[in-house]
Amino acid sequence: MAANTSSQSATAEARAETHCPVEATLALIGGKYKSLIVWKLMGGSLRFSHLRAAVPGATPRMLTRQLRELEESGLVHREVFPVVPPRVEYSLTEFGRSIRPVLEAMYAWGSGYLRKHGLEANCSMQPLP
Repeated sequence: MAANTSSQSATAEARAETHCPVEATLALIGGKYKSLIVWKLMGGSLRFSHLRAAVPGATPRMLTRQLRELEESGLVHREVFPVVPPRVEYSLTEFGRSIRPVLEAMYAWGSGYLRKHGLEANCSMQPLP
C-alpha cells in the first residue's frame, strides 16, 4: 500500500509541474553573463580570448562555466581546431541565433527604462547590426 501512495504522489507532482515560457527562456539566458555572451556571438564566431575581452567582469572560470551551460542548452557551438596550440571558437547554433529578437526587445526595453530614470547605458552591449 505504501508503494501505491508513493506512486500516486509522484503522479500528482507530475501533473502539478508547470511549464512557463518566460521561465524557460530565462533558464537558458538568465545566467550572469549568458545574455551578453549570446549578444556578442550574434556578430559571428569568437575565440575564448576575444569573448573574455568582450565580457568584462567575468573571470575565466565563470566565462567557461557560462559557455558550457550555453553549449549544453544547444545555444552555442564549441569548435576545437586540431592545431598546436589548440584553437577553440564559439559560435551560435541556429537555435542560438533564433533568440535574437528576444534579446533585441530586452535591449530596447532596458534602454527605455534607463532613459526614463535619467540613466545612460554604459555596458559593453551595443545595438546589433
